[in-house]
Amino acid sequence: MISDMPKYMIVRAFDCGESEMPAVGRKSRQLIESNYPAVTWEHSHVVVDDTGNVRTFCVYDAPDEAAVLAHSAELGMHNIQSIDEIAGDVTPADFPDA
Repeated sequence: MISDMPKYMIVRAFDCGESEMPAVGRKSRQLIESNYPAVTWEHSHVVVDDTGNVRTFCVYDAPDEAAVLAHSAELGMHNIQSIDEIAGDVTPADFPDA
């Protein structure tokens, strides 16, 4: 199913390490299921910085930025480094040799 809902990239810096992220992920999913049914967490890329703390690059479908921010506020344990609406996606196959 193709969604007409805006898609957002949220970059977060967490105040915890990689071992704590499963609990954070469960809490995030539970918050969406119980409090934000219009929000869909598509996927996240997780990186660990030099101090051992986690940063995530998350893709969400949401009716608006306010819904993503409200979910993030309830989730806690992080601060948002950036939030941007995704304009589209490309792959190398979209740029064939001329």
